[in-house]
Amino acid sequence: MTNSRISGFYKLSLDERLDALQKATDVDDETLGTLLTSGLLTTQQADKMVENVVATHNLPLGIGLNFKINGVDRLIPMVIEEPSVVAGASFMAKLARAGGGFFATTSAPEMIGQIQVLDVANIHSAKLAIYEKREELLAIADNIDPILKKLGGGARDIEVRVIENSPIGEFLVLHLIYDVRDAMGANAVNTACEKLAPHLEKITGGRVHLKILSNLSDKRMARTRCVIPVDALKFDDYVGELVRDGIIEAYAFAAADPYRAATHNKGIMNGVDAVVIATGNDWRAIEAGAHAYAAKDGKYTSLSTWGKNDEGNLVGTLEMPMAVGIVGGATKVHPTAQAALRLMQVKTASELAEIIVSIGLAQNLAALRALATEGIQRGHMSLHARQVAIAAGAGDEMVELVAAQMVSEGMVRIDRAEEILKEK
Repeated sequence: MTNSRISGFYKLSLDERLDALQKATDVDDETLGTLLTSGLLTTQQADKMVENVVATHNLPLGIGLNFKINGVDRLIPMVIEEPSVVAGASFMAKLARAGGGFFATTSAPEMIGQIQVLDVANIHSAKLAIYEKREELLAIADNIDPILKKLGGGARDIEVRVIENSPIGEFLVLHLIYDVRDAMGANAVNTACEKLAPHLEKITGGRVHLKILSNLSDKRMARTRCVIPVDALKFDDYVGELVRDGIIEAYAFAAADPYRAATHNKGIMNGVDAVVIATGNDWRAIEAGAHAYAAKDGKYTSLSTWGKNDEGNLVGTLEMPMAVGIVGGATKVHPTAQAALRLMQVKTASELAEIIVSIGLAQNLAALRALATEGIQRGHMSLHARQVAIAAGAGDEMVELVAAQMVSEGMVRIDRAEEILKEK
């Protein structure tokens, strides 16, 4: 069984951290060996993934600690260059454990494929004609991928929409609802849409134009909640009730104002994207779906909610589209992605989605707690100071000394780092 509570992890050397991971999990030596060598993607491997390859690009991979999700401890690989995200999410997960951790669910892994039908003589009659052929169309789409069908996936439903007031007038859009099981699903859905195109032209008398999935995958949702006991929120001179109310007030700002909501949701995505990238999934698709979902009611707003329960404890929720997979694509090519999935010990794409949405809520809480109390810069700049010291030319033995002095002075700037180095 995994133990996500590793005390003093940040104080350990790199080798000691890997040793601690091995003791905290039952992952194999190959997985840890991949992490030890940074899971480097060779240029030969990269050349098979994208075009015009000349090199690869690394980012830091940290471990999110303390996470208990649906009663199971998880060590969570996070790929991100921004300081304070891994530490913030890990600390909030520790607070959440006092309330039982995170409780997450997912809906069926259903993606939406869109088919645009133009030049229809009678758009409403064509819409009903498509519904009359629903079973026939589903049967055609269902036979596109026999392996996926064998695993329980395939075509599930058809929806037809009339798009009005577009720059080119009215047209029809068919939504193909397709269960992709443990895949992200883009290839299967796009192939099915292309297969249906000539049949739709015959049924409607129109012309099929675009045939592609939608990244607003709002039929493939991930949801999570946590309860933070009010006593767990107190620190320094801040009482728990004051912290709780400050977090709720900060959330209210994001709920009401799109300018604030954009930054609020970016904080959520700091956690979400870090795991999506670590597992070789498409973070651009996740970002697009999240922000589109945040504006689904006609106004851009917060993806999360924060309030209190009858006992006065802080309660947070987050729900968002989560189209991630554990088979196919980069998850089967990139060595770090494979190691990350093994380290988390996920067996389904739904489990991965539950982990990702939970870390998004944890990171959201970290940002709100900082904003509502000591300010976002105190903890962030302490970690950022190391990067500034390195940028100023500090060697390994000087980085911590220069960073510590800048933090103590409250002057985390590259010019000050250079001055400190000259003084040393």
